[in-house]
This record gives sequence, C-alpha cells and structure tokens, in this order.
Amino acid sequence: MNDLEALLAQSDATIDAILEAGLTIEDELEIEHHLVSSDFSRLEKAAVEIVKLGYHVDEAEEFELDDGKPCFYFAAVTETALDKSVLATQTREITQVADACGVEYDGWGTFLGDDDEGEVDWEEYDDSELE
Repeated sequence: MNDLEALLAQSDATIDAILEAGLTIEDELEIEHHLVSSDFSRLEKAAVEIVKLGYHVDEAEEFELDDGKPCFYFAAVTETALDKSVLATQTREITQVADACGVEYDGWGTFLGDDDEGEVDWEEYDDSELE
C-alpha cells in the first residue's frame, strides 16, 4: 500500500531542505508522522500500534475528501535530531504499521518558524490514492 522507497527518498529530501534552510543535524525538532484513512477503525488500530512503539499520538481529526466523504488523520509525534538514519528507521517503523493496518502513511514533517506557517491545509490534500 505504502511505497517505502518513495517515503525514504522523501525523508532524505526533507532533511536536505531543512539543512539548506539553515538548521544543523544537531538541532532537535518535533517530527510529525502523518497517517490518513477513510476508515476510522483502521486508523485507530494504527494509533494503538504506534503508541506501543513509543510515539505520542495526537487525537485523530476528520476532514472531507473532494467527493464529500469523510476522512481521518493523526500525527505520531517524536523529537529527534535531523539524523537520516534515525528518521529512516522511524519511516520504516511507521510504514510497517500503516501497511499492517491498511492506512496511508503520508510521510513526516516539522514546523520551522511560526506555528501557523506549517499547518496542513486539508482542503488541498490529495486524496486520489485513498480507497
């Protein structure tokens, strides 16, 4: 379901972009791994498994897909330095759980600057790959 190689490449590209923005590999950041599903029970199962791995899980929120159907998402949060190896391990862990639970792992992100700058606009979310 989830393309691990693409997610790992996305992770590396994100780290490179953050480093180009002026942060260093020693900087600790709050990392949010984003999981999405139109099936709340599957997403809930993924949240339970991710908590078992030691991540903090934000409360799931609902948004509407382009066709008006409801969809749900949550962030699995951790703090770590910009270490490609550590973030690759986290990406593999989250992908494994997402695949086992039948949900989409949309990669990770972090906030750089004002809190409002990095908020996800769920109206613009690409839902074409959801079941």
